[in-house]
Amino acid sequence: MAMKTRTGFRFTTYNSPDQTPFEKLFDIFQELITHTSGDVDEALDWLRELDKEYDLTDEDYTIDDFIEDLKAKGYLREEIEQGEGGDGKGDPGEGSLSITAKMERIIRQRALEQIFGKIKRSGSGNHRTGKSGRGDEHTGDFREYHYGDSLDRISMTESLKNAQINHGLDGFSLTEDDLVIEDTHHKAQMSTVLMIDISHSMILYGEDRITPAKKVAMALAELITTRYPKDTLDILVFGNDAWPIPIKDLPYLKVGPYHTNTVAGLQLAMDMLRRKKNTNKQIFMITDGKPSCLRLPDGNYYKNSVGLDDFIVEKCYNMARQARKLHIPITTFMIAQDPYLMQFVRQFTEANKGKALFTGLKGLGEMIFEDYEQNRRKRLK
Repeated sequence: MAMKTRTGFRFTTYNSPDQTPFEKLFDIFQELITHTSGDVDEALDWLRELDKEYDLTDEDYTIDDFIEDLKAKGYLREEIEQGEGGDGKGDPGEGSLSITAKMERIIRQRALEQIFGKIKRSGSGNHRTGKSGRGDEHTGDFREYHYGDSLDRISMTESLKNAQINHGLDGFSLTEDDLVIEDTHHKAQMSTVLMIDISHSMILYGEDRITPAKKVAMALAELITTRYPKDTLDILVFGNDAWPIPIKDLPYLKVGPYHTNTVAGLQLAMDMLRRKKNTNKQIFMITDGKPSCLRLPDGNYYKNSVGLDDFIVEKCYNMARQARKLHIPITTFMIAQDPYLMQFVRQFTEANKGKALFTGLKGLGEMIFEDYEQNRRKRLK
């Protein structure tokens, strides 16, 4: 760190911002609890191992002290399960720790800061077009008044300034030609469905793809519920089948021994969006791109994990075309680099006239938010 003196600069060792022992451990614990899908015992085991290696605690503040603080602050709760005694009466069982709703909210806020904060610093996520009009977000730009503009949008300060310049102070008058309108953004309400692939391939080959996907979902949920409350967000997961999950369950999301039924996910997403009143609708799909399963009309599953199955692939293309007819664009976030899978995603995107983003895990969240902001905010003439 450089400090200016009379003769120049004096360099000193950088000191990180002061953190209490609780704050230091809490920051690490939040990351661990996301990776362990809400398993408190596993997260604390990892924290103890990290403590052994990096001396995170000392005799004045131990891991046990940290756990007691988590409970006292309302982040953890202890659940006592009743055991079954030999006499048939319930005996006290062992207690287990679980995270509270307060902790779930903290995790979502952290995900938002981690992902959306990066966009803010890099300047992306605020996409403008050349059109403007009635709206509720001020742009800081002004234009001439046109017949039909609402009077409450007239900038009186700028209009009076024009009148003084145009007519002088002695014979002050305000005419239509002096009036100035402040531009605003029109915030179009948006209904979004976020599809998350939870097939087994999302953790294959030693690569954790599900944790970044969870973080994106949590951050997107926090963004919409806190900043765009009139928008809607539904989240679904898809493996052999597809089912919706509530926002509060996101920290606990795990992959399963599933194939990838992309068609079922798309069917459910479109069913959800059909019921929404908003004109603007969209689907985000996070996947490693390989559909490998279908549910047949008789209820049986057709599965094929070898390459791309033409029968399954064609069903995916048909779903993409149906979404296009319903004016529902699909943005696919492809998190694998296999050339044949990338080609499938390109053809799927062409069928929908949507978008495809081929991304590593590092930039996934930034791309999601950049696209959400772009689709959501419009400037209308």
